[in-house]
Amino acid sequence: MSKRTLITSALPYANGPIHLGHLAGAYLPADLYTRYLRLRGRDVLHICGSDEHGVPITIAAEKEGITPQQVVDKFHTMNKQVFEQFGIDFDYYGRTSSATHKETSQAFFKTLHDQGLFKKKTEEQLYDDDASMFLPDRYVKGECPKCGHPEAYGDQCEKCGSSLSPTELINPISAISGKTPILKKTEHWYLPLGDFQQKLEKWVDSRENWKANVAGQCKSWLKSGLEDRAVTRDLTWGVPVPLPDAAGKVLYVWFDAPIGYISATKEWAEKRGEPDLWKTYWQDEETDLIHFIGKDNIVFHCIMFPAMLMQHGDYVLPKNVPANEFLNLEGRKLSTSKGWAVWLDEYMEEFEPDLLRYVLGTTLPETKDSDFSWKDFQARINGELADILGNFVFRATSFTQRFFDGAVPKPESLSEADKKALHEIDVQKKQIETAYDNFRFREAIAETMNLARAGNRYFTETEPWKTRKEAPQKCANTLYVCAQICGALSLLFHPVMPRKMNLLREQLGIPANTTWDQINDHLVPAGYLLSDEPILFNKIEDDVVDREIEKLKKKAAEAKTEESSYPPLKETATFDDFMSLDLRAGKILKAEKVKKSKKLLKITVDVGFEKRTILSGISEFFEPDEITGQTVVVVANLAPKKMMGIESNGMILMGENSDGVLHFVSTSAEPGSPVT
Repeated sequence: MSKRTLITSALPYANGPIHLGHLAGAYLPADLYTRYLRLRGRDVLHICGSDEHGVPITIAAEKEGITPQQVVDKFHTMNKQVFEQFGIDFDYYGRTSSATHKETSQAFFKTLHDQGLFKKKTEEQLYDDDASMFLPDRYVKGECPKCGHPEAYGDQCEKCGSSLSPTELINPISAISGKTPILKKTEHWYLPLGDFQQKLEKWVDSRENWKANVAGQCKSWLKSGLEDRAVTRDLTWGVPVPLPDAAGKVLYVWFDAPIGYISATKEWAEKRGEPDLWKTYWQDEETDLIHFIGKDNIVFHCIMFPAMLMQHGDYVLPKNVPANEFLNLEGRKLSTSKGWAVWLDEYMEEFEPDLLRYVLGTTLPETKDSDFSWKDFQARINGELADILGNFVFRATSFTQRFFDGAVPKPESLSEADKKALHEIDVQKKQIETAYDNFRFREAIAETMNLARAGNRYFTETEPWKTRKEAPQKCANTLYVCAQICGALSLLFHPVMPRKMNLLREQLGIPANTTWDQINDHLVPAGYLLSDEPILFNKIEDDVVDREIEKLKKKAAEAKTEESSYPPLKETATFDDFMSLDLRAGKILKAEKVKKSKKLLKITVDVGFEKRTILSGISEFFEPDEITGQTVVVVANLAPKKMMGIESNGMILMGENSDGVLHFVSTSAEPGSPVT
């Protein structure tokens, strides 16, 4: 075991508030792990901060008619405050617009530059003459060369999921002026990732206990072969490239953002009055570096940042990167632009933080996408926190207060049932430890609740309401055992619900500095006078969650009115145009995800007279097994088109709701039948 652990949470963009998807990806899991390690008495440092550079910031500034600095100042302050209110226990929350970050990023770049690492290339990029600027990827829209979608961005087609470059777009348009951009030469510095191919392959293979989704994505990228990646771009907002021939250029945000972990640690050390202490966490091999991120950041934290650290030579490499998948909301993909999101600050206007910490913790998208719903929120609060945990604590403490004057009874001649119940503390504690140590937080929470279930069963089976008269010592033993289980729960549940468990520990007289290793079957001393505390968890009524669901629907409806729900009609087609399409019924035989694509599925379709491979950008809506066996409508005479190196022979017709959800256009006709 290493001497210390450095935990980082992905830096959130300072262009909007925090929502539940953010929490489930990088922040709640990191906080659970941090609090667990602190209870274990480990030396742990949790670092985060605002990512304040890049195109999303400049786009937000343009929308609001303010400067990028005003945008990041606003959201940095807002997000830092809401994290604190929710109980995310960062040791330091920095920002990448700080002077320390600028200095650290430039020094890092300069070191790699002086080592002769970067390749300088001259290339043609899209330039807006009216705006007098080179256009970043997201400032260019046009027709996707892969699927023909007319609203593709310069970095990716949101329809088919293909990765693009702005110069690949057909009929590109500047998002700034609406004019057609021109090609203009510019120079940039590139990180030759291919030079790190073998070193990264060996390093990834040496990682232990990595999630399958993380290791799989890394190996997929490596298998495809790593290519040069630009580390600079033409922008006015960002960290200036520290070279005399780089005027008007800044460090690419993917390069400077992870360095923000280092600069924030420097600021933390400076604030402590120990300016060199940051080196202990970043440059001592006895440090375990753990990155908590969402799956969209895997390649940056598992391939690109490690390559940078390897080349620099002075830093530890990540021991683990337990990335989570995505959180959906009420069965739909979370979308801030469509108003389909629950913002953390709005949540806390109505509910306590610990309730969401628990419910979200039980539904974390650890190995696959998961779903948050208000009805499930209510069910877990009422059925688990109130009826199991809260009920057990209330039964044990109120019975003690009513019939033993609030003093924890002294045990004598414990029965086998009493001893077995006490032993459950140690059994569950070990299972919970194993789950936390392996980043299985849902399992850790479930096993903790199982101890409360065991306590409830024990209380019911020993029937203290009978034994208090018939056999007072048996009743005393029951309440003593229940007090010990309550005491253990107050610590085992602390990473999940710190505020509620602090209240429970105060009621039981357990010191605030009690550690994980001190959790045992005699934590609460006999004779201790329990304080009178209110019920830990109140049930949530139907009208409360109904109001939240309506609030969500209202926001989505408002977002629709701001932006037309339906795309405009295309140019009028003739009857002959329509008749030229050959639509056939097809049966889906097999489907699988396309590597390195977020949206594409490779689908084998039986169209009667032959079997075809068709690529479809529906991976975010359907699992491969879910669509196997469905009979769909196929455009059978579409010209073949290559996407992600795979030839697609046809198109499957889909209907798209105004909320962005896709549905198959289905038919009951046999495969190969014409659809007219």
